[in-house]
Amino acid sequence: MSVKPDHWIRRMAAEEGLIDPFEPSQIRERSGRRVISYGTSSYGYDIRCANEFKVFTNINSAIVDPKAFDDTSFVDVNADVCIIPPNSFALARTVEYLRIPRGILTVCLGKSTYARCGIIVNVTPLEPEWEGHVTLEFSNTTPLPAKVYANEGVAQVVFFESDEACETSYRDRQGKYMRQRGVTLPRA
Repeated sequence: MSVKPDHWIRRMAAEEGLIDPFEPSQIRERSGRRVISYGTSSYGYDIRCANEFKVFTNINSAIVDPKAFDDTSFVDVNADVCIIPPNSFALARTVEYLRIPRGILTVCLGKSTYARCGIIVNVTPLEPEWEGHVTLEFSNTTPLPAKVYANEGVAQVVFFESDEACETSYRDRQGKYMRQRGVTLPRA
């Protein structure tokens, strides 16, 4: 298994639609103001968070059950900044739509800028032949409200190429999160 460098990411974005929209360089400033970086990095791609958030609330005192998730446990927020309550979390989605090739597995890690503020970004691996908007989870581990910025970098996707193609891809087994668009809640 090998990690794929920036020139591979640029080529796959152009030829295979790996990432859409795609930023071929690392962006740190937009319209004259600093942003949390996004775009192609040395061995990965820094994805952005869209402005669609689902902020967790316990107002209904529902039980969090991944097999029967109560969507009334969230408040929908459409904004350039999302405020996550203390010791709570929010779901969001990426700006980018990803199409993972059959011989590739990705690992997604939160950016250190957020980690240093006690905000943990959680994303599961993106499996071979999965495609869609990535659903992101932001955990605010602090006792204070925390900000997440839309349309700025939140996590890095690292692409690993296998020595041989998998026997069964995510598409082959018709995975339940295939081609997801928008923020996608748990499905049993």
